[in-house]
Amino acid sequence: MHSSPSSALDASVLVLNKLFMAIHVISVRRAFCLLCKDLAEVVSLEDGQFATYDFATWREVSEYRARHFRQEEDDWVRTTNSEIQVPRVIRLVGYDRLPKQTVKFNRRNIFARDSNQCQYCGKKFPTSELSLDHVLPRSRGGLSTWENIVCACVSCNVRKGGQTPREAHMTLIRKPEKPKRSPLLNQKMTNTKYQSWKSFLDNAYWSVELK
Repeated sequence: MHSSPSSALDASVLVLNKLFMAIHVISVRRAFCLLCKDLAEVVSLEDGQFATYDFATWREVSEYRARHFRQEEDDWVRTTNSEIQVPRVIRLVGYDRLPKQTVKFNRRNIFARDSNQCQYCGKKFPTSELSLDHVLPRSRGGLSTWENIVCACVSCNVRKGGQTPREAHMTLIRKPEKPKRSPLLNQKMTNTKYQSWKSFLDNAYWSVELK
């Protein structure tokens, strides 16, 4: 069983700089473009060690793996006469700039940080049914910061109104804080597909922008 080409191309690829530090996440299509132009190489986890391959060698390795080592969580892209395994991690050979240090403060990242869960009643909702709530209301000088904004469902937001949680007799299920790395990335890490990213991200306090 292997994934259809469309879902394979929808997978994500972690990009490292020359120093093997994670810098961002890109689409499979973009990754293959970089590999074809020899701007990047594939980083592959094999028996606990990392091996690197240029595109030509990776194609050969893929052909061999397609015949002998198919894993269920692998993605494959079919070309006219062969199949190429979708890499999970690539390294930009000529890029040594360091990753950005900040996680973007935006709606998408706030919903991801709070896992689409109302921070007052604890229920999960689709994004369309959630709003953002200022814990200390704006009318009292509350700022739009990681530490003062949480996901709230419509009924909790209405119930709280312009009050503080204490005044409204409501309790936050978690103290809001700035995430150490991209919350969307954390969500991806729960997928077995992306387990090989862990080695590059577990010690990372830098943030990886999700494109």
